[in-house]
Amino acid sequence: MLNWDMQSFIVTLIVLMTSMPVHECAHAWAAYKLGDDTASLQGRLNLNPLAHLDPIGSVMLLLTQRYGWAKPTPVNPRNFTRKITMRGGMAVTALAGPVSNLLLGLALLLVNKLAVLALGYAGQTDAAVIVSYILLMMVTINVSLAIFNLLPVPPLDGYRILAYFIPAKWEARIAQYQQVIYIVVLVAVFMGVLSVPMGWLTRWILRFFALITRTPELLYV
Repeated sequence: MLNWDMQSFIVTLIVLMTSMPVHECAHAWAAYKLGDDTASLQGRLNLNPLAHLDPIGSVMLLLTQRYGWAKPTPVNPRNFTRKITMRGGMAVTALAGPVSNLLLGLALLLVNKLAVLALGYAGQTDAAVIVSYILLMMVTINVSLAIFNLLPVPPLDGYRILAYFIPAKWEARIAQYQQVIYIVVLVAVFMGVLSVPMGWLTRWILRFFALITRTPELLYV
């Protein structure tokens, strides 16, 4: 059996190849539903990892096993239906990514319950422990990804949501420093500056998930 460190790396790699595409495809799907087919025309409305993965964001996820990002999904707000403002549409498409990670986390919890029951019934208790560990870790990473991407700093999703609530002139001024902010975020992740606040938020969401799905073992992953 693989040691836990190697298992953690493999699980993170699985998340990279599945959750990241789901996250970006959710952006593309939301934009498409609002009338913008830009991402669809550029081949981003699919779950192919090669269409979505960003080299730096991928390495970051593999190193931290918590935080990372994919290539930004192209969105043209001028194509949005008149039922929503351009800024409102950008906020909705931005929110779709983190929400997809949270929903995927909940789905994995349900899969975990079914898998543990099936393997336990078959007498495969060792296999049940391994499968449960892998699935629960995937849940944890998905929640961490959602929280990280909701940080209100460019180029993350949280900033596009924040932009809906701030004056346009503030948004333009912040955009001038986007590259600097991007580097600061990279350094903060590597230095572990975000570990405490992000970990606290992640634990609270995991506690909520554990409560509604009756999965107390989630709190010990």
